[in-house]
Amino acid sequence: MGEAHLSVQELAASSLGALPPEFVRSEHEQPAATTFRGGAVPDTPVIDMSEPGCGACVAEAAREWGLFQVVSHGVPSSVVAELQRVGRAFFDLPREEKERYAMDDPASGKMEGYGTKLQRDLEGKKTWNDFFFHVVAPPEQVNHGVWPRSPAGYREANEAYCGHMQRLTRELYGHLSLGLGLEEGAMAEEFGGDDRLVFLGKINFYPPCPQPELALGLAPHTDMSTLTVLVPNGVQGLQIFKDGHWYDVKYVPGALIIHIGDQIEIFSNGAYKAVLHRTTVNKEKTRMSWPVFVEPPADLVVGAHPQLVTDENPAKYKAKKYKDYQHCKINKLPM
Repeated sequence: MGEAHLSVQELAASSLGALPPEFVRSEHEQPAATTFRGGAVPDTPVIDMSEPGCGACVAEAAREWGLFQVVSHGVPSSVVAELQRVGRAFFDLPREEKERYAMDDPASGKMEGYGTKLQRDLEGKKTWNDFFFHVVAPPEQVNHGVWPRSPAGYREANEAYCGHMQRLTRELYGHLSLGLGLEEGAMAEEFGGDDRLVFLGKINFYPPCPQPELALGLAPHTDMSTLTVLVPNGVQGLQIFKDGHWYDVKYVPGALIIHIGDQIEIFSNGAYKAVLHRTTVNKEKTRMSWPVFVEPPADLVVGAHPQLVTDENPAKYKAKKYKDYQHCKINKLPM
């Protein structure tokens, strides 16, 4: 993790009086100065997946927002609760135990393990969070050596949840394909099919922050993935950028939050929008979230679907292998 392996969790526990300067965002990023507070705040769409017309709502939300929440999604609350239990228990482990799983520099290409920083910040600033990353599917890409051996039940909880993510992803891909006028299976096929899709699980840990108005848990970004499915822990923190403003995403108990990622924007030739989002932190409470990033295989070339490219609507993005896209984005190189 670098820098004497000092985690944000340890820093928060050291009774800081003020935020260390490396965590103080520049004025144009400080949440106190940039979060929309004037008048009515538009609510992100909440879609009941059991309703007959939900598919059209999914496609509309992907076009207009790039983010929506789903309820009646078929993931049992007990499965979500167990995923959250083992995630909290991991971050309750002693420092030495967590550091057994410390990840390398993400620029090296290794995307699994425990750490405090995911990407280099152009302004040299740090974000107020720790995290744990690992692949949960497909089986041939899973390295159980980087999975925590404690707490008990960690593997079982993540595998059970991933099974539901695979089903939900197929369902969402189908709705999004139909919303583009394509065959229902078009998106799943273009992204490699059920057997090759990569499901990357993450735990985000944002401990209490002495000056949350100056800090960010995650800096503004879009996700590299096709889509991301996120479970929050009920502490407000996720924000999206829309119509020139940063808005809080209201917590909806029992909902899963769906982010449209870069690869779906590319596939749709810009019809669906990858959502620009960030995370704020709290002075008294620990915020946690459990995103699952659904990614194409590393060697798969992703580009606009041929049926969505015409003389009047040429391809807006350069097709490239997903691993090359990742390398450029992580290292902030031209795409």
